[in-house]
Amino acid sequence: MSKIHPIQVKLAALNFLEFGVWGAYLISLGNFLGRVGLETHIGWFYAVQGIVSLFMPAVAGIVADRWIQAQRMLSLCHLLAGAFMAAAGIYAFTATQVEFAPLFALYTCSVAFFMPTIGLANSVAFNALNRANLDTITYFPPIRVFGTIGFICSMLFVNFTQFQTNASQLITSAVLSFILAIYALTMPSCPVNPASSGSLVDSLGLRAFRLFKEKRMAIFFIFSMFLGVSLQITNSYGNIFITSFSDLSAYADSWGARNANALISISQMSETLCILLIPFCLKRFGIKWVMLMSMFAWVFRFGFFGLGDTGSGLWLLIISCIVYGIAFDFFNVSGGLYVDKQTDKNIRSSAQGLFMIMTNGVGATIGTLAAQAIVNHFVFSQTTPEAQHTGWTTSWFIFAGYALVVAVLFMIIFKDNHTPDPAEARRLIEETDSRADGFVEKETI
Repeated sequence: MSKIHPIQVKLAALNFLEFGVWGAYLISLGNFLGRVGLETHIGWFYAVQGIVSLFMPAVAGIVADRWIQAQRMLSLCHLLAGAFMAAAGIYAFTATQVEFAPLFALYTCSVAFFMPTIGLANSVAFNALNRANLDTITYFPPIRVFGTIGFICSMLFVNFTQFQTNASQLITSAVLSFILAIYALTMPSCPVNPASSGSLVDSLGLRAFRLFKEKRMAIFFIFSMFLGVSLQITNSYGNIFITSFSDLSAYADSWGARNANALISISQMSETLCILLIPFCLKRFGIKWVMLMSMFAWVFRFGFFGLGDTGSGLWLLIISCIVYGIAFDFFNVSGGLYVDKQTDKNIRSSAQGLFMIMTNGVGATIGTLAAQAIVNHFVFSQTTPEAQHTGWTTSWFIFAGYALVVAVLFMIIFKDNHTPDPAEARRLIEETDSRADGFVEKETI
């Protein structure tokens, strides 16, 4: 069994808290908004994450590169994100009637400071691993798994405390942010370069847009945007959809309808396994087929939601949650690794920023607002629970149809020059699994 370096344990805890902050509200926020009469505005609360992702990560990255060490910038962002999220929770608890404008403003300020922390946490981790002479491709995926575990633990906590139905989920997220703001300061120091020179284009990472001159990369980024449309749809509406089965007499007492977050947490459990498969799949099949796996997984994710229920059809919802690991990780993580390998080192960070802009920025924003229009039309405009569930089925099938069209077009248009290397694939997956098994055993002890 491989020896575990102490920095691996520290970074695992960092990732656990980082995604625990997000998991406290990301899946259940729609449920809470529906309870306070803001169900028709759910899409805006999720779309704003994509909107702020267009510029806030880049701004925070510039500050971290030049003036404030990344671990300190991570701490500051979490302090501010936690403060605004706590204010949003306090407002929701004290207001006679929760209004969209003040709640949305406080929430937006919170996510504006939270979204950069995902990239900052990665920068802190990569810096720490490099300082310890540990290969990032081999050692980071098992560390990142603990982020998913943290997300799951937060989801289950707000589920079984029933915080998923009220503003306590926002307070929970704020508390975790404050803890992480302190913990981030214990991370190894990251370098800064205050004397860095260059144009505004370089500083904002816009130089990476020249990658659109390369046909293959242009197609990759465009389809990344198309696939990014799917990213936040089930996060936005999955919980409120499953919980709404309690309004139907046939499912009112079903376990799934009462524990939507716990059911959806299977999605994140699936992620923990799929992350570890990524090195093998990329080496064995190449980016085209890995991305296609993700695209078709989104078809099944949405399709099974449309077919399932919390009674005899619960197994369909469970399968939908299982395939989510492939749908999300095979796209987000594999796409980031592909960009890293295909771009020049001088614009590599900017290229990663461009990938985030196209997926979690432009794609996710368009997708969430489009989903809001569809759900408002087919679901929330209906006056009976039965009619609303017919609308839910229609909505999920529309989303599945979209994902299918994107997958077919990608299969036809995108060309990849990857040549499978079975021997290298076997070596890499065996090494990664060995690292992960040793790490998990050490953490369990």
